[in-house]
This record gives sequence, structure tokens and C-alpha cells, in this order.
Amino acid sequence: MSYLRILVHCVWTTKNRIPFLKDEIRDKVICHIRENAQKKGIYIDHINGYYQHLHALISLGGKQNISDIVQLIKGESSFWINKNKLTRMRFEWQDDFYSVSIGMAQIETLRQYIRNQPGHHATVSFKEELEKIIQEYQLQKKLD
Repeated sequence: MSYLRILVHCVWTTKNRIPFLKDEIRDKVICHIRENAQKKGIYIDHINGYYQHLHALISLGGKQNISDIVQLIKGESSFWINKNKLTRMRFEWQDDFYSVSIGMAQIETLRQYIRNQPGHHATVSFKEELEKIIQEYQLQKKLD
């Protein structure tokens, strides 16, 4: 029996970063994403977010790839949000997403960070967070 432990931190945003995911809606969407992922054999360790984005710590199975998983999650959840009329306007996720592998030593720190999204964004805007991610990505590309 093979043993895999491939952990990936994923972040995706609402289309045009419209703040659709207010507290009650966000909770319903997260609950639905968890239930749907479980039915599809996708293991979400942690998931949370703020008004215009979600973070998820996902454990990949041997025959899964992150692009397909995120597309399944985003596609099905946007369909569900619109079908259940959780937002006044048509809901969509941004096409792109951010994903990075996570080492075992980083798991607890990341879990805490994901759980604390509302508190984190009380002091750090999503724009600031996104700029930091982009800077780290550009620095890594220069090192490669």
C-alpha cells in the first residue's frame, strides 16, 4: 500500500474580488464545499476565508492533481451558490488560483492562519496579502 502526504495550500478569489462571502454566506459555502469535496474523494484539512477569497489546506490523493481539484471545488460551489440564490448578483469565482506545497513542519502554523482569516484581515487587507504573495513568487522565479 502506498502512503502519500502531499499537502497544498490553495487560495482563490471571487470574480473581480466582489465581497460576496460575508459571514453567514461564507459559513454556508464552506460547509457545502466540505460536504461536496468529501463526496468526490477530496480531503480538505482546513478551509476558511474572508469576504472575497478562501484558503484551503488540501491533501492530494495519488491520482489527483491540484488544478482539477480546485476547478471541481470552484465550479460546483459557484453553481450551488447561484442555484440557492445566496447572492443578489450572479456569483463567480476568479479563473485563477494560488497554490503552494506545504511541508509537515508548516501544517499547524498554516491551520491556525486559515482558521484566523477574519482576524487576520482585520489588520491586513487582502490586497496587501496578495502583493506579498506576488513578491514572494517573483523572488522565487529569480532564484530558479
